Amino acid sequence: MLASATKHWDNLYVSRFYGWHPGTVKGGCVHGASYKLKADAPNDAVDTVSKAFIVPLFEKLLSDGTVQAYQVAEENIHTADPALFFIFYITSNAEGLDKVNAALSAAIGANSLAGPALGSMVDFSVHRDELGRSNASLK
Repeated sequence: MLASATKHWDNLYVSRFYGWHPGTVKGGCVHGASYKLKADAPNDAVDTVSKAFIVPLFEKLLSDGTVQAYQVAEENIHTADPALFFIFYITSNAEGLDKVNAALSAAIGANSLAGPALGSMVDFSVHRDELGRSNASLK
């Protein structure tokens, strides 16, 4: 009985792409998204997408104060599909979420190759989002 009442899973992630502003966020919004690479995506697809699109976008959002932290992560020990990768970010308030969405739309619209490149490597049909509230101290 105890075993069934305490079933859980642990996730251990590794992030090679990340950034943050030192400081404290109280009652901030934490957004997490999971994405799955297509079966024919290159082995370095997460690195390619991160360097070419995700990191420049989030570095801009970090510099203008829209986000306080971000990371692109993969599971270090795969408990889920090894083709999954994750993007997490923290905003100080709900308006920050809207600003991120607007910046994402603008970045895709401004780069005619971004949408097709992402679509060639990422299966968006299994994309999932999570949203939470958090207090965080970033050093």
